[in-house]
Amino acid sequence: MALDPVILYMNKAGYITAEKISKEFSFKLHGRKNRVDVAEFIFDNALDHIRELFSCGTPIIGVCASGILIRAVAPLLRDKSLEPPIIAVSDDGSVVVPLLGGHRGANRLAVRIAKFLGAKAAVTTAGEVSLGIALDEPPEGWCLDPESDAKATMAKLLSGGGVKKTGTEIKNAHWLNVLPTGTDVEILCTTEINKDNLNPDIIFYPKMFSLGVGCSRDCPPQELRRLVDSALLEANVNHHAIHSISTLDLKADEPAILDLANDLGIPLRLFTSEELEQEAYRLESPSEIVFKEVGCHGVSEGAALAQVGNDGFLSTNKKKTKNATCALASSDVPLVSFSGRSRGRLSLIGIGPGQADWRTPEASVLIGAAEEIIGYSLYLDLLGPVAAGKKRTDFSLGDEEKRCRYALERAGEGANVALICSGDSGIYAMGALVFELLDRGPKSFGVSLNARKVEVISTPGVSALQAAAARSGAPLGNDFCAISLSDLLTPKEDILKRLNAASIGDFVVALYNPVSMRRKKLFEDAREIFLKNRPENTPVLLASSLGRPKETIRYTTLLEVNSSEIDMLTVVIVGSSNSKLVKMGDGFKMYTPRGYSKKITGLSNDTE
Repeated sequence: MALDPVILYMNKAGYITAEKISKEFSFKLHGRKNRVDVAEFIFDNALDHIRELFSCGTPIIGVCASGILIRAVAPLLRDKSLEPPIIAVSDDGSVVVPLLGGHRGANRLAVRIAKFLGAKAAVTTAGEVSLGIALDEPPEGWCLDPESDAKATMAKLLSGGGVKKTGTEIKNAHWLNVLPTGTDVEILCTTEINKDNLNPDIIFYPKMFSLGVGCSRDCPPQELRRLVDSALLEANVNHHAIHSISTLDLKADEPAILDLANDLGIPLRLFTSEELEQEAYRLESPSEIVFKEVGCHGVSEGAALAQVGNDGFLSTNKKKTKNATCALASSDVPLVSFSGRSRGRLSLIGIGPGQADWRTPEASVLIGAAEEIIGYSLYLDLLGPVAAGKKRTDFSLGDEEKRCRYALERAGEGANVALICSGDSGIYAMGALVFELLDRGPKSFGVSLNARKVEVISTPGVSALQAAAARSGAPLGNDFCAISLSDLLTPKEDILKRLNAASIGDFVVALYNPVSMRRKKLFEDAREIFLKNRPENTPVLLASSLGRPKETIRYTTLLEVNSSEIDMLTVVIVGSSNSKLVKMGDGFKMYTPRGYSKKITGLSNDTE
């Protein structure tokens, strides 16, 4: 389970049980509005709240009837290999039932909770009930061979078969001792590359190796990959037995190393030159040249050793090509924790205008995975349960540069952070500022070297112009553009030039930041510019607080629109000369024809 579980309870009857679990396991407590007195997050609608948590991958422990949990997530069930665990606990704490995600940690967690409560864990998956183990969920530090058929193997065991354990790493496979012995099923425990003459039913690899790598800048990815493959083949080490790929932090954004980690599906860990230099006394191939360049006597050997720790040892000395190096270090037992830091990730997330239904599933998942959420306070508040219990760093309106710098520097420390924006992060939001800071570099008022090497992900969001268009009909049905009337960062002359061009071009225009407390005249200037090139009765849409409780949709005309009826939460859509209002049974809708009228007329003539 990547995310910490959340405990839900629906009434005071379940509070004692929910509080016990929360205190023992340090899980956040969520409670139903008007029915509970104590909770770190209060929700209104149980089904909506459960769905939102489930959508972002949060494991759920519901101190409630199992039916509530089942009804909530039933429409969302798609792939059991990806969905988070769901556990139901009775109000009195006497029964703990893993409902979903049994082999993704639910069974194991349910047993722990039941043991703590002195309750019964109603585990129903066949393997754990009959054999006390799930072959497709090996313990930390072990990996199931992707080509092994755990389901078929478990079926043999459930039919009365016994196990013959083979391989070089039986000594570390204590967790398999619960299985009955016999000759019906062969389980191979090894770190070696599987030989064609072996035909076990299932293979497990203990992650006992650390792969250290280094390379020159812009090393061809295939060169590093060939070197690693050659080294693993010579050492007879299967890549599934590799716990992590480690290197110098200066190589955090090196394409060859990133491609290697991504292709092999192995975590990348980074060390400073000072940390690697602490391994100098254990290096087999120290280099003064490397020391002068990066501050340590060896990258690949040092990184491999730093990861396995003092109890590990160098099992394959440094191997090199023209541009790349690699080395292997080994441990006597499977590695379950990580040293060093991760590359760090900054997710630029547009959450749309506000309501959860307009937030993309990808955005919810990235928010759920983030260690810390960063942004303007109002935007963080709009996240609701997805952000509950997370570390949050709030910034005021106007602190855009500060929040972007902070987010980048936190990611540069190895953290997984999310920078929350309204609408779409790349449309009048923080996306452009983040990349501008990255482009500048440390010596030009940019960000630190570590911050420049982080992974930056952008996920699309529903922008205000899209939300306004959807609410009002189809005003953006033909060519359109967006112009911000804020002159805090853009000179007024440039704004007027763009307004003139859009007006002459007869674009539908979405006006962002149309007014402020002090700035009204620029909107009036825009109105006059548009009146020069389109009719007075051109429809104008005023959409305010979209997706929020105080949402309003109003229509007026270019002649009648006035800045006094607009605020900073309003997006204004000025129609083209062809835009129209059509009266429907439930009110007006605005649309801009695409140009189908001739085809429609033509079809009508053909019909006649």
